[in-house]
Amino acid sequence: MGHPEDNINPGAEISAPVIQREPDLKRNLEKVEDVEIVAEIGGRNEAGKTKSAPKKSLSFKLAFIGLAAILFVFQLDATCLGIALPTVAGELKGSSLQSFWANLAYTLCGLVMQPVWAGISDAFGRKPPLYVCMVLFLIGSIIFALAQDMDTVIAARVLQGFGGGGIDVLTQVILADMTTLEERSKYLGLMAIPSAVGNIMGPSVGGLFTTYATWRWVGWINLPFLGIGTPLVFFFLKLRPVPLGATLARNLRCIDWIGMTLVIIGITIFVIPVSWAGSLFPWASWQTLLPVLLGVAVLVAFAFYEAKPAAPVVPHRLFNSKTGNMALLGGFIHGMVLVSLLQYLPLLYQSVELETAISAAVSLLPTSIISVVFAAVAMMMVPLFGGYVWLLRLSWAILTLGTGLLALLNVGTSSSIRYGLPILWGQGVALLRLNILPMQASVKNVDDTSVAIGSFLSIRMFGGLVGLTISSTIFSNVFSTSISNSAVQLTGVLEPLKDASNAVNFIENLRSLDVSLTTRNQVLGVYLNCFQAIFYAMTGLSALGLITSMFLDDIDLKGRDLGNQRFEE
Repeated sequence: MGHPEDNINPGAEISAPVIQREPDLKRNLEKVEDVEIVAEIGGRNEAGKTKSAPKKSLSFKLAFIGLAAILFVFQLDATCLGIALPTVAGELKGSSLQSFWANLAYTLCGLVMQPVWAGISDAFGRKPPLYVCMVLFLIGSIIFALAQDMDTVIAARVLQGFGGGGIDVLTQVILADMTTLEERSKYLGLMAIPSAVGNIMGPSVGGLFTTYATWRWVGWINLPFLGIGTPLVFFFLKLRPVPLGATLARNLRCIDWIGMTLVIIGITIFVIPVSWAGSLFPWASWQTLLPVLLGVAVLVAFAFYEAKPAAPVVPHRLFNSKTGNMALLGGFIHGMVLVSLLQYLPLLYQSVELETAISAAVSLLPTSIISVVFAAVAMMMVPLFGGYVWLLRLSWAILTLGTGLLALLNVGTSSSIRYGLPILWGQGVALLRLNILPMQASVKNVDDTSVAIGSFLSIRMFGGLVGLTISSTIFSNVFSTSISNSAVQLTGVLEPLKDASNAVNFIENLRSLDVSLTTRNQVLGVYLNCFQAIFYAMTGLSALGLITSMFLDDIDLKGRDLGNQRFEE
């Protein structure tokens, strides 16, 4: 029998320490590289003075322009279809249920996929999933433009939603990869310009195409912008890649598949009945309550499960910061106010002021232009404020005041009031895009920035859906009560208004009503009551957002750490 020492492999004695030291060596090299980068970005000269940050390279600028173009397409498409949907449904002979799904599919698919795309980008790098999202969005846009029935339109919107949700979150994540926390507010301000312009211009573009061309251009218009953004991103966006090859299986194991499944199922089951409540089914019906409660149960199970995976979709550590939690709550409220009023403010102009869809968009044009410029400049001036807290508090105060002032709109409001009154509200909602900054600043590990951004954007979009549901419920209830208490005789052409669910669809008929002036003004007064009730509710929510900002801490924005997938010149 040999000695135990004879069974020992000498090579193992030598190689094992080397293998053990290899990750340490790699980490040390990365630390050295990080130190060198930090020294380049904000090092000190011999006199002890901080050097100014170096100018960004041409590659950086072109990549930024490419990301901005792609994000613009997503934001434009998100609000473009709403005004064109009645024409689409009419031409393709779609039912109300099909119109409902065509409108919901885009937002719902984008919402459920945002945290998923953020998680996948951590495992496989940012660019591969971004390319997939752009392809999905491109294919969806083409299918939409060529659709011959409403089912095809719905399928196209599903593809666009899957791709658009990824575009939205990944452009924000990549922007965080490209910039340090210290300089991020500047680039958030610049990125807010195409984002806000696309979001606010969407209804106008949809109305113009529907009125003067064809609704199919709502799909075709996406292609040239993708044609601009895609090559710029492909050739000039240089991010440090995530190692694949031999580690592909490990990367696949790193993805939180169970968590992704739970969050997709939970959000879907919850959002769908919330969206149809009050329109397709009453709030108190089992068709609404049962799936809502089931969705809540799945989301609660998801929240508990996220404590287990090594790389969870939404890590619990994100919620260890009071500032981060308040930023998430603020983002949720911001989404509620933004989406609700983007939907209902143009309807007020069309119903109470009897404007066409195009005229309503023109009336809101000064708000769009001034808000975008003001917000972009203000966000880039964050360093002058010494932080973001007071700017966010000011933004919430502006939003609260501006939303409350919208209740002053009345039947026959003068043109100057119609053009000028919403400007304050527009500045508030545009400025609050900065709310993502404290969320990023609260993250302890720079490599958690992607999941923080994914969580924030999902919660803000989720807030938008909830806010839209609340506004829809308010509108229906107030309309039903007001029309029954009014002196309006609901006969003849007004008979459809006996059912409050017809109130929005009836708006197109208000301009051509064959009734007396007194009767018409009474009907317009009923619509005005509905919108004022929504404005009051959103004013209260804005005030709640102002309260949440009081609990924010001004976390130092001097951080110059760059993540593992940093931009490389």
